[in-house]
Amino acid sequence: MKILAILLAVTLHGQVTYDRLLNAPKDPTNWMTYSGGYAGWRYSGLDQINRENCKGLKVKWVYQMKTTHVVETTPLVIDGVMYFTEPPSNVVAVDAETGREYWRYRRAMPQKVNVCCGQVNRGVAVLGDQVFAGTVDAHLVSLDAKTGAVLWDIEIADYKTGHSITVAPLIVKDMVITGIAGGEYGIRGFLDAYDAKTGKRRWRFWTVPGPGEKGNDSWSGESWKTGGAPTWVTGSFDAEQNLIIWGTGNPSPDWNGDSRRGDNLYSDSAIALDADTGKLKWYHQFVPHDVHDWDAVQVPVLVDDDWEGQPRKLVYWAHRSAFYFVLDRETGRFLMGKPFATQTWAKGLDENGRPIPLPNTDPSPEGTYIWPGVQGATNWYSPSYNPLTKHFYLATWENRSVYRKGEQEYSPGNRYIGSVPLIDLPDEPGYGAIRALNPKTGERIWEYKLLTKPWAGVLTTAGRLLFGGSDEGYFFALDAESGKELWRQNMGGIIRANPISYLSKGKQVVAIAAGNAIFTFERQ
Repeated sequence: MKILAILLAVTLHGQVTYDRLLNAPKDPTNWMTYSGGYAGWRYSGLDQINRENCKGLKVKWVYQMKTTHVVETTPLVIDGVMYFTEPPSNVVAVDAETGREYWRYRRAMPQKVNVCCGQVNRGVAVLGDQVFAGTVDAHLVSLDAKTGAVLWDIEIADYKTGHSITVAPLIVKDMVITGIAGGEYGIRGFLDAYDAKTGKRRWRFWTVPGPGEKGNDSWSGESWKTGGAPTWVTGSFDAEQNLIIWGTGNPSPDWNGDSRRGDNLYSDSAIALDADTGKLKWYHQFVPHDVHDWDAVQVPVLVDDDWEGQPRKLVYWAHRSAFYFVLDRETGRFLMGKPFATQTWAKGLDENGRPIPLPNTDPSPEGTYIWPGVQGATNWYSPSYNPLTKHFYLATWENRSVYRKGEQEYSPGNRYIGSVPLIDLPDEPGYGAIRALNPKTGERIWEYKLLTKPWAGVLTTAGRLLFGGSDEGYFFALDAESGKELWRQNMGGIIRANPISYLSKGKQVVAIAAGNAIFTFERQ
């Protein structure tokens, strides 16, 4: 029976070439990268499910995972086969039509792994007949797409010092691009490229520059050695300019910046790297010398459009600090910035997009109350851009936190955070929302309020729908133009993942991880 399943997988699965990945948005029958395409839109060109008929959505199949960890995976679907990660670091391939398992890679984990926010994994990448996944013990593995057999397994960094991989890799040409997590453990962050066939490292870009490197003087003393700036969410790729555009995380320690005076480059930044060499082409730091843990690990959204009457290559970026940014994709130049949620920490942005902090907004021993809260006005979960509505969509938090400053000594493998803030205030729970923005102005077009603060990304489609999820366990469809709720389903578990859509036997399917399962829906 197992041999039959493998043979069926071989029949269904075609070669995933770099050219196919480049043209993924033109093939909405599949979902071949973390964001559905290199531009980070998380948009499906399928329209069988639309505003008129989405009320008829019914469960197609459910795959129950063998895990008790939080599931944050984005499945990939390629030629009838669905690939996804099962936390902490397993990989599963199933029939995208029925959910029947073809194979399952089980990774043996060390007894103790230091991970900030749960032993999670956000997905895989596929090239040729290989499936690539990072592991929470900081390895990158290549698996045979037909059988799940290990082709190579390399150590990226030492997990004992707080390094881990939770990011879904990104294929660029014949390379596997992966980031690293561990900003709460005082790692020195980096972004890596590996040869897909051999696993040999092609280049590494250190997100905390060392002595002699540009930006090292933005770190006082030897604080760069434990500077953080991890790269734990998948970035985007501009093939025309050969630029990998990726977000970096917080500097370490998180809430006490006394030991790391300076701007702390390239933490909390958008970085643009030459894909062949890993050399920095430009950067924009959203929050210099961050002491609020406001990572810039959001997915960059790349759009070509007019700006002030001229064609321009743009980056849309809703940052955790509650400011929405527009950057020039060729130069990194700041074009526009505006709050998209409540913030009380900055007077505004200067002409270069650098925030102008207000007095008495840093963490303090007695506690400082600030909007947005520690988890930010948005976080790692994906936004979406719809080319039909030309709106930018995102999940948003409205709450404040108490930021406390404490002492912290660095000890390898232990937390290096400089205190623990009060993330949620019992008498002020705040709320969540899905918001649509005009990406040219940052103005809010509509809002769909949620009772709790969401950890799920959004998907938009050619059917002019938006799909999203909530911590209450609801998977829902909204009118992408008005924000009106059109359909929802209680999934019986929290949703902390990103939805996708694909075609199976000629019918559109929508899928998302909820609780400890993958759910798929189609119109009956």
